[in-house]
Amino acid sequence: MDARRSGCLFCKFWKAGNDRENYILARGKRCFLILNTFPYSNGHLMVVPSRHVSSLDGLEEKELLELMVLTKKGTKLLEEVMHPQGFNIGMNLGKVAGAGVKDHLHLHLVPRWEGDTNFMPIISETKVIPELLRDTYQKLLAAARAAGENLDRY
Repeated sequence: MDARRSGCLFCKFWKAGNDRENYILARGKRCFLILNTFPYSNGHLMVVPSRHVSSLDGLEEKELLELMVLTKKGTKLLEEVMHPQGFNIGMNLGKVAGAGVKDHLHLHLVPRWEGDTNFMPIISETKVIPELLRDTYQKLLAAARAAGENLDRY
């Protein structure tokens, strides 16, 4: 593995094979759906290409298609399990845009509910997440498995 990939969290998750430990909900041929371990809200998912790439221009057409297909399936999964009233869906490309993992692009799926914002992040730089990450993962995983690992139902 080359130097830029050796420290990449997403590359490690893709290769590791221990999906439960890494909160991977589904794998496609070119992308995977994973629960964010530093969520903006409960159920915050990410769709990540398996190939280490930092820009949209670097993605092949089949990767772009699968990225969006898994985005659609992830939102349907969240709708079924968590019943959000809306979503923020997007990418932070580059450090100045707020990317936590700046060299491996990923798409955020953030479920939203009316009134879900609060003062905690502003006052104390603390996020209030009312459910344990492993509990959210278990709910989403159960629904994903019921649909088939590849989320064909969605």
